[in-house]
Amino acid sequence: MSSKDILVPNIGDFKDVEVIEVLVKDGQKIKKNDSLITIESDKSSVEVPSTSDGIIEKINIKIGDKVSEGDLILTVNVESKIDVKEKPVQKNKIKEVSKKPDPVSPPVTQSTSGVKLASPKVRKFARELGANVTQIQGSQRSGRVTEDDVKKFVKSQVSVSQGKVEPKKYKDEYSHEEFGEIEIKEMPRVKKLSGPQLVRSWTEIPHVTQHDEIDITEMEQFRTSLFDHFTGEKISVTPLAFITRAVVNALKDFPNFNCSIDPVQNKIFYKKYYHVGFAVDTPHGLMVPKLRDVDQMNIKEIGDELRRVSRECRDLKINKKEFFGGSMTISSLGGIGGTFFTPIINPPEVAILGVGKSFDRLLKIKGQIVSRKILPISLSYDHRIIDGAEGVRFCVHLNESLGKDFAFKLAV
Repeated sequence: MSSKDILVPNIGDFKDVEVIEVLVKDGQKIKKNDSLITIESDKSSVEVPSTSDGIIEKINIKIGDKVSEGDLILTVNVESKIDVKEKPVQKNKIKEVSKKPDPVSPPVTQSTSGVKLASPKVRKFARELGANVTQIQGSQRSGRVTEDDVKKFVKSQVSVSQGKVEPKKYKDEYSHEEFGEIEIKEMPRVKKLSGPQLVRSWTEIPHVTQHDEIDITEMEQFRTSLFDHFTGEKISVTPLAFITRAVVNALKDFPNFNCSIDPVQNKIFYKKYYHVGFAVDTPHGLMVPKLRDVDQMNIKEIGDELRRVSRECRDLKINKKEFFGGSMTISSLGGIGGTFFTPIINPPEVAILGVGKSFDRLLKIKGQIVSRKILPISLSYDHRIIDGAEGVRFCVHLNESLGKDFAFKLAV
């Protein structure tokens, strides 16, 4: 027995390419031209064959390594002389290994690196069909995905009815009543209408949600001190009116939050209007009407309009068109409770602001312990158009707008 190194051969333009599969394991017997590894470039993937018979002594590379011509793949023990009588027996053993891997030492699969094995061509084919290659079970060695695997996966997810392609509907294996008493009710009409919109949002939009806390102490002091100079009566304005105005100010400085994406045409529609949607909790279900031209209203007008539109939603007197054509939506749970949550974007908008219930917190400011009013917010946005840095800046802008200076600017 003697050791022999097997190197990466001349593979053309391939240089510093990634190893995406290791097709053998230590101690395995191999023959000349057996595939050892698979490497992948931007253009294609290639299986590198063995240049010698032998038993693998040591594998020198792993999935994820970068290799070029001349790099060491592995070392094999080469038999100097093979008994002719034993050839058929050894041949059968090799076949057996390829069909039934050693249960103690399973072959390397994509789970080693967390990367699904598929060629660039197959990955592109999957993308064109709207399939995620990481969800597809591969039928080839080490779980490698082929075009047929992609086709089978897509077929399992959709059904064709009268020429229309629809998501496949799955039926539970057991009915609910088999496990105990149940009560069946009709789904409210509003929830029937909003359901498909929510599914569309969650499946089509790459959501990112970030959370922040805003000190609204001065804003609350200003809000609770409002009164009519002529009548002397106190003016009641909901905190949502202040938040809505702050959102509009932020939209002016961050136009990416006031746009819509057309993925088919690869175009972005920037809106020059400021129509803010807000979630209304009604006995019929959640509704999201829009306040039109909020940038042209003062705080009291915004508060009055919020009350009017909310009343029309509860009485089912609002026009259907008022649920469309928004810039951004605000979902406030402050009247109920809770702090942070993950609001779902209302397409074709690209962002939504979630507002929790404000709370008191003791802070040390200038050497003194003081109580401050804190507002928790959760901002969800479409990561296709808005990145994390811009999301943070938007939150900082809200923080500054709802701080001590904001309330006094609104008095004008």
